[in-house]
Amino acid sequence: MDQAQAAELVGRAEHLLEQLERLPAGAARDTATETIGALLDLYGEGLARMVEVIAERDSGELAAALADDELVAHLLLLHGLHPIPLEQRLAGALDEVRPYLESHGGNVELLGVEHGTVRLRLEGSCSGCPSSAVTLKLAIENAIQRVAPDVAEIVAEGVEAPAPAPAGPTLLQIEPPSSWATAGGLPDLDGHPLLKEVAGEEVLFLRVSGNVYAYRPPCPCCHESVAGGALEGTQLTCPACGVHFDVMRAGRCLDWPQYNLEPVPLLVDDAGLVRVALKAAA
Repeated sequence: MDQAQAAELVGRAEHLLEQLERLPAGAARDTATETIGALLDLYGEGLARMVEVIAERDSGELAAALADDELVAHLLLLHGLHPIPLEQRLAGALDEVRPYLESHGGNVELLGVEHGTVRLRLEGSCSGCPSSAVTLKLAIENAIQRVAPDVAEIVAEGVEAPAPAPAGPTLLQIEPPSSWATAGGLPDLDGHPLLKEVAGEEVLFLRVSGNVYAYRPPCPCCHESVAGGALEGTQLTCPACGVHFDVMRAGRCLDWPQYNLEPVPLLVDDAGLVRVALKAAA
């Protein structure tokens, strides 16, 4: 079973539990709930004993390997047995989303964790911009919840509620997605933009300085696809009209500042699998 199948299995289990909670009160629901609770207690005790044995004999490598497995990590978190400290997990999650934040000219700093509340500070262009609340919701919260579902609340400085969209093209305007979709693994992208269909939609992937970025392919100037354009350094050239875009700065047009490519929120997990947030169809 690969990571994608394991993630699907976790999702199905959570869906079945939600269905169980919606059943009308009665003996059947009470018995099912009690049975699940007993099984969780049984498996939790078994996992606790396994973790204790590993801790006595492991230098840290085995614990790290178990934590990197999404399914195992989910089970360990469920029983409060995760071997990686919370702050270390949070730091790793924020490292995952930094390339996306940097594509918006911003960054994020972990200020601390207290009583289940994570305090962050958005920096640069992400701080106080109309899309900062959406950016937090799309990228940062999803990354944190994946590695630390035990977090109760995320509070960030420099976040404002999204303002109504003004007329005309707007830098950093992001529409809320319907869900995160898996793009799978990506080949060597250095200098070679890749147009890939994800969940029925075309997404352009690029790698600059070791970080992966994702954009919608239409050029905002001529409306043709930029997929066949040359990538030199951080600049992508539209093959149709010749304008240039800065891949690391939210796809800003270097020739016509009022235009920009549309960034797509992106996460890359430890296994190299890429997920993107796709907006709901109009």
